[in-house]
Amino acid sequence: MSPINREYEKSDRVLMALENLSKDWPIDPLVRDIHLGLRSDVMDYHLKINQVTYHIPYISETSDFLVWNCLWPDCHNCCEKQGRLPLTIKDVSAISKHLGYSDRSEFLKKETYVTTWKNSTASSQKGSQLITTLTMLNLKRRETEREEDNGKPITCRFLDEDGCCSINSSKPGVCWLYPFYSWSQNENNKLSVHASYQLTGDCPGFFLTKSLEDYIPLLKKYSEIIYSYTMNINSTIREGFARIDITE
Repeated sequence: MSPINREYEKSDRVLMALENLSKDWPIDPLVRDIHLGLRSDVMDYHLKINQVTYHIPYISETSDFLVWNCLWPDCHNCCEKQGRLPLTIKDVSAISKHLGYSDRSEFLKKETYVTTWKNSTASSQKGSQLITTLTMLNLKRRETEREEDNGKPITCRFLDEDGCCSINSSKPGVCWLYPFYSWSQNENNKLSVHASYQLTGDCPGFFLTKSLEDYIPLLKKYSEIIYSYTMNINSTIREGFARIDITE
């Protein structure tokens, strides 16, 4: 599939998700437009907190930042709408122990599957994109989940009737990360960690603000989560449990 067709498909998925979301939650028209990439005045505002550089959408025409706050327990879409649950080495150890497996290989056989998917992000060269192909172990969101379910929204089997996670203390790092995604890159021979939002249209917690001042404490909290997760991803790759290929 060409990059253009892939972007159209992504836009269709986000539009459908937003339409479903609007049945239960009010969506600011500007927030909706940002998700769909319909505004030409959205800038990439950089804010470095601790060891993480955030990329926060900023609407220059209205002087608004796009920010987020979790609406749990009223919402737990992140547990119902995720397309996959990739695992780091740390996740494998924590979850297999939590589920009572003494043999890690037995946990991998019964509770996980391997899949590959692609993500597209803007590169440093204007008008170009970086295509990231990832191959990772994934935790089964349902016991019968298979590779062909990769990318499909499935309600996680560890979500209980009260909207709580039954393996919360050891849940995958990607769950703690939501709704951010992260990546690392080499800058002046130093590893730097960056993060931005997953704008999938599934989360009602996004809103606009004129100032980031009240939002800084949450970003500080997430900077630790994001940095730790990204380092765990890098360790997982080094140990041969995952692979990432980047092309432009």
